[in-house]
Parts: sequence; C-alpha cells; structure tokens
Amino acid sequence: MFRTCEREKDRVVFQMGTADPDRALMVAQLVEKDVAAVDVNMGCPKEYSTKGGMGAALLSDPEKIEAILKKLVTGVSIPVTCKIRILPSMEETVSLVQRIEKSGITAIAVHGRFKDERPRHPVHCDYIQAVAQAVSIPVIANGGSLDLVKNYSDIEKFRKATGASSVMLARAAMWNPSVFSSQGPLPVGKVMEEYIKYAIRYDNHAFNTKYCLCQMLRDKVESPLGKQVQAAQTNAEISEAYGLHRFYQGIQQQLQAKRDALQGSSKPEKPIMDGDVTTISVKFERRDYPPQITPKMFLLEWSRKEKLEQPQYETVQRSQDRAFQSTVTVANKKYRSSLWEKSKKFAEQAAAIVCLRVLGVPEGRIGEEDSGLVCKRKREGKPNGSSEEGRSKKLHVHMQETETQKPVMGMNSDEQNPATTLKHACAVDV
Repeated sequence: MFRTCEREKDRVVFQMGTADPDRALMVAQLVEKDVAAVDVNMGCPKEYSTKGGMGAALLSDPEKIEAILKKLVTGVSIPVTCKIRILPSMEETVSLVQRIEKSGITAIAVHGRFKDERPRHPVHCDYIQAVAQAVSIPVIANGGSLDLVKNYSDIEKFRKATGASSVMLARAAMWNPSVFSSQGPLPVGKVMEEYIKYAIRYDNHAFNTKYCLCQMLRDKVESPLGKQVQAAQTNAEISEAYGLHRFYQGIQQQLQAKRDALQGSSKPEKPIMDGDVTTISVKFERRDYPPQITPKMFLLEWSRKEKLEQPQYETVQRSQDRAFQSTVTVANKKYRSSLWEKSKKFAEQAAAIVCLRVLGVPEGRIGEEDSGLVCKRKREGKPNGSSEEGRSKKLHVHMQETETQKPVMGMNSDEQNPATTLKHACAVDV
C-alpha cells in the first residue's frame, strides 16, 4: 500500500510498473494530488516484472511505451518521467530515447546496464553520455552505486562522467542515506537510529523497517544486532534492539491520543440506503482492535446470542485497482461500507463494522467496555484451539470475473495484516 504525508508531498515521485496505458492513467490520477511526479519503470529486469510485460520487457515494445507515456502526459497535471536500461547497441538506445522524448515526458533516467546485467557488472557511462547529448530533456544517470558513488563528492563525479543533468541513487542511498549530505556521511549507527525514529513516528510497517535496516547493516546482518533485527516482528521489538523502547512507547501514546481525539470529535455518520443495502463510510483499522478481537467475531457471537443464522458475506473486487468491497447479510438485512478495502478480509471486517454500528452493538474496539459477547479467554488472546471465527463454516463459490468486478462469497475468513510501506520513491505494479 502506498502511504505518504503532507511533509513529503513535493518530494515524492510515485514510480509504477505497468503494461497497460489505461490502468497506468487510472492509478496516476489517484495519486497525482499527493506526489510531485509520476514515473514509469521500464528498467526492472526481475521476472516478477517482466513476465507481466512490465519493466525491462517494455524496452522491446516501443509502441506500448509511447502509448503509456502519452496517456499519462495528457491525463495528469504533474510531471511524467520514465526510467530505462540501455539496449544492446548505443544506436538503438539513442533511437529509443529520442522516440520517448517525443511523448512529452519531463525527464528520463538511464540505468547504464543492459537488461541481463546485474550490479556486479560495471556501469556503461558512455551510453548515458550518448543519450544526454542526443536529447534536450534532462537525463538522470543511474547505476553507479557500487563502483563509482561512495560519498557525496562522488555524485558530481558520476554526473560529469555521464554528461547527465542529475544522478539517481538506490543502493548507495539504502546503505547510508547520509550519502546525500554535503558535510560527509554520518556513522551508519546514527543513521539507523534516526531512521527508526521516523519509522515509529509515521507508523511504518515493521517488515519494511526491518528490510531497510538490514540494507544498512550490510555485512553485519549476521551480527548479534543483525540477528535481533531479523527476528523482530514489530516496530516495538526493533526499538528494543536499538535501545529505543522508551521512545517507541512515548510516540505510541501520542498517536493513540490523536486517534482518540479524532474519534471523539467526529460525529457518527448517518447510514445511507443504497437500494436494499445500508451503507456507512468506514474502513477497518486493525490497530483499533486487540490482537485476538475483530468486528466479525463480535457480529458472529451477537448473531448466535440472538439465535440468528450466521452472517453471510458477499465480496466483489474491482479489476482496475483490485480493491474489495463486501456486503454482509444478517437477519435478511444487508450492510456494506461505501469505501473499498485493500483485501477481501478487510472488506468483510468493514461490512461487519457497519452492521454492528447500525444495530448499536459493540464492535470490540480498544477502550470499549466489556460487552460479554466475546469471552475473556479470547480477549486476552489465550490459546483454546481454533477461533470461533476460524471454526465457522465457510461457503465457497466459483469466482466469475467480469469487466469491472470479481465476486467472492464466504461466511468468515482468517485475519491478515496489511503490508504497508513508507518510502520517498514508491514503486507499484499496475
């Protein structure tokens, strides 16, 4: 999931992997008010990208490149850029870039390696230089992290060697982000500590935090500290490894206070009828509920208490952004959130929340008084075999894909936490 904030709005470039002009535009329009520019990745050589016709696979399909870039340039109000790898010959590379320039993009990044080359191979500065001399738009040199760029002064040397307008760094920046400091690099230990503080303040997903820290640790990833970081499952455990647990607790208290204030100041939204379905705009926030408690669990227990049939969930998926929306039926009445969720399971939880709120039934949020709907053992997360929600019967039907939606039906399903990231360059496949 893409996350950003007002502070970095004019610094973030949203990079996408795509092979579809229409879907690329749809995604770009979703984020254009929250980012500085949109970039299309045409250089990724990894199979997960190329097998879908994305990344470096586009280099052999200039017509599709043109279609994607022209669609974006005419469809959004922010700059559009792209990143490529070099082709087998300098002439082919220059010809492709000149063709790309005519699409109206603002700048182009050139990774100076062939599609089948990897970081261990030397970067071809002469190819980047030839491109920079052949076009009038800014050319961004990329690929010098390992052998050419080790500190701030090396960035300018790499730029001059390629004749580019500027330089893009990936690995060198992940190893130590202070490579961009004109005062010289900071000790990586201090950088990691500051990074963790940012991750805590902005509630970054723990797995992404851990990944970035392992990149900074490099050859020390198997050290006692590295092993502790690898074993961590939460930001709290990561903070403990670096002696920042007290800082973590303080920030969590601040964040909870903000959430409580927002919740207290907002008036409950009135239900709106959409045909025969009662709707409310609500999203499921996992952090608002204890680890072993969910709204679906409360709705299931309430239904049993009232001697009703189990809640039945019907979920649809939009093809354009793969988001989900679920409708729950209880006592022959239907309830649904008007907002779309990132996963089927979250969509079902949102539908359960709508039903519970309309009925005036507790939903299990942190801070709610004990309603008695869910036993103490479940609230405290004590093992007692599989959960009621997990034991409930599931109803599966064949998924039939339509042009806009994919319907899925089920009674109940297991929990799943979303993966979220916080980056200054966000890359997604669309």
